Amino acid sequence: MTRIKCCGMTRVEDALFAAQQGADAIGVVLTARSKRRVSVEQAQTIVRAMPPFVTTVALFMDDDAGFVREAIEAIRPDMAQFHGAEPDDWCAQFGLHYLKAMAMGEGAAALPQLQRYPGAAGLLLDGHGLGEAGGSGKAFDWSLMPRDLTQPLILAGGLNPANVAQAVRLAHPWGVDVASGIESAPGIKDARKLAGFIHAVREADSSIEPDVTRR
Repeated sequence: MTRIKCCGMTRVEDALFAAQQGADAIGVVLTARSKRRVSVEQAQTIVRAMPPFVTTVALFMDDDAGFVREAIEAIRPDMAQFHGAEPDDWCAQFGLHYLKAMAMGEGAAALPQLQRYPGAAGLLLDGHGLGEAGGSGKAFDWSLMPRDLTQPLILAGGLNPANVAQAVRLAHPWGVDVASGIESAPGIKDARKLAGFIHAVREADSSIEPDVTRR
């Protein structure tokens, strides 16, 4: 089954609705470079409102290590996610499982970078270009999803209710990550789009042979 992460949460009601619809994880963005940024206090409120078995993820991008550490201690997310040029050992210093977002906007030229994060719990392949923030709504060529990595791969970038089923069937990712594709405005989730996105993923899952290997 494809895991689903709904990211860029700024309101408790949106995060709770995502959980009720069957999302496996929600993300809160702490980096100042994002238009979906929330304060540490807002992130605390969202994370503490989540029911059991919904993974909470705090996102950062080239932020000061002191800020990251203080935010993690205050929010207590289940995982961290890093979107910048942070190296593997830097990401690992906070004592949390972490996801590393990889900029796939360069296409095949970006693939060698995926080998640089052996400590990551998973790699999130996003459609933005190198040095750009995620959540841009840009897709990349899903056929580039590699088949030779042992880490789980999460597909992101430009996904929405209309195309996510095709993405799941083509790329067979471990999970999908969505932000702008389920919004009415940056950080404000659209209930109809969110529910439609999760439904489309589950419909795609039901059409895939059970022995297909998830990357």
